[in-house]
Amino acid sequence: MNKALLLLLLTAILLGSCNQKKDPQPRATTGKINTISVIIDDQLWNGEIGDSIRNKFASAVIGLPEEEPLFTINQYPTKILEGFMTDSRTIIVVKKEEQNKFEIKKNQYASPQNVFHISGKTSVDILEIIAKNSPKIIEIIKETEISENQRIIKQSILNPKIIKNKFQISINIPSSYQYVLHKPLFIWLKNEIISGNTSLLIYQVPINVITKKDTDLITNIIKMRDSIGNLYISGKENNTAMITGESYSPYFFKISLDGKETYETKGTWELKNDFMSGPFINYAILDTEHNRILVLEGFCYAPSKEKRDLMHELEAIIKSVEVLKK
Repeated sequence: MNKALLLLLLTAILLGSCNQKKDPQPRATTGKINTISVIIDDQLWNGEIGDSIRNKFASAVIGLPEEEPLFTINQYPTKILEGFMTDSRTIIVVKKEEQNKFEIKKNQYASPQNVFHISGKTSVDILEIIAKNSPKIIEIIKETEISENQRIIKQSILNPKIIKNKFQISINIPSSYQYVLHKPLFIWLKNEIISGNTSLLIYQVPINVITKKDTDLITNIIKMRDSIGNLYISGKENNTAMITGESYSPYFFKISLDGKETYETKGTWELKNDFMSGPFINYAILDTEHNRILVLEGFCYAPSKEKRDLMHELEAIIKSVEVLKK
C-alpha cells in the first residue's frame, strides 16, 4: 500500500478515536418512577434542612384516598456521590459552602437527568434557597417523570385505529389495556393488575354540558361524571353506579393540554350501595374545532396497593393525547 495513503488512513482512525473519547454517548438513567436521590450529609438531613426537604418533596399527593408521598426520597451522604448514585433521573445535592447558590445541571452524569445543586453559608441560607426554588424543582421533576413514563409506554402500545377513527385523536395506550365497553361516543379500556385494575375512559359531550352560563364548572364536571357512571359503569348488583366520592370535594385546575384549554379534576370515585372506591383523574378538553368537550379519565381500583404510581401512569397516558385536525 502506498505509504502516503497508509499514513492518511492511520490519521483518520486516530482522529475518529479521539472524537469518540471527547463525545461519548451519555449513559441512560435508571430508577423507579417518582423517586429522587438527595445527596446530603447526615447532620443536615437529621435537622431543619432535612425536615424542609421532606415537607416539600414528600408531601401528600392530592386526590388519593390514602396519604402517599409526592416523591420517594433516598438520602445518601455527599462522600458517595459516585457510581450508581449518579444514575438517578433526579438528584438534589445539598451542601454547606462559602457561597449561596442554586444551580440546575441537565444530564450531568446520565440522560435524561436533572441535578439540582443547593449550597449555602448557613442553614438559614440553605432553607431560604429550598423554600424559594422548591416549586420550580417539583415542576421540573414532574415533567421529567411524565416523559419517562411515556417513554416506557411507547415500548408496547395498543393499536390506535379504533380510537383514532371514533374520536379523531392520537393517544399512546399500553397494549396491556383491553376494551371493556365500546359505544358510539364512549370507550372504556381496562388493565388488570394484581389485586385490582386501572381504567381509561374516553368520551365526548356537547360543549354546553360544562360551559353553561351562570353555573359552576366543577359542579358541571361532577354531574357529567356521575351521568356517565350511571349510564355505563356499575357494580354487579342493581343501583351500584359509579359516582364522584362525596367524602370531600375534588381538586380542580385549569391547564393547557395539546395547546387547548383543559379542566383537570382529581378526586375519588365510589360505587353507590357498594364497597368499591378509588381515585380518579379527569381531563375535560375544550375542543372548539370539533365543537365538543373531549373527556379523558383514568381511575383505579387497587384496595391493597399504593396508588400514586398507578395514577401517574394514567396521567402520562392521557397527556400523550393529540387532537387531530379536521
